[in-house]
Amino acid sequence: MSSRPSQRLFVAVLPPEPAAEELAGAVAPLHGLPGALNLRWTARAGWHYTLAFLGNVDEELLPELYSRLERAAHRTEPFPLRIHGSGRFDGRAFWAGAEGGLDTMRLLAERTRAAARRSGVEMEEHRRYTPHLTLARSRVPADLTPYTAALEGFGGTEWEAAEIGLVRSHLPVDGVPGQQPRYEVVRTWPLGR
Repeated sequence: MSSRPSQRLFVAVLPPEPAAEELAGAVAPLHGLPGALNLRWTARAGWHYTLAFLGNVDEELLPELYSRLERAAHRTEPFPLRIHGSGRFDGRAFWAGAEGGLDTMRLLAERTRAAARRSGVEMEEHRRYTPHLTLARSRVPADLTPYTAALEGFGGTEWEAAEIGLVRSHLPVDGVPGQQPRYEVVRTWPLGR
């Protein structure tokens, strides 16, 4: 483990406020479903579509990372996107999906991962990219079917995804009930030229 200063970072597409507002309206009734109190619901301020999770990045790598992420963004045209449907990972994460320019979004995810690797960031092994916005997590496997079923028909208003953000994650303090990670946008880059 490096003793140099590092930051916990990821690259994401952030939904605009009107899209988050629509989703919040659809998610609010789900808090009343049986078992909802056992889930850790993500704060609306933390809603995002992760393109690449970078983990702890040494600060000395940041100038190169910034430059390469800027290039990745400029090489990718803006694309239509909307929050749509829902899904789950195992019984531990419940999420809202996406619809629109998903091929472009997947390409952008590949480009941001490549930019990070070329900057010297050690990346996890690659998995097929699934655009998702995490809404709730469970510490133990849970039946998330009622939640995915309730949100599967949701389709928000389309917007244009026109930038990527590099986001710093501040993990919650262990042992403090109800604590959530805090997210801070470090930099953004517009898509396209």
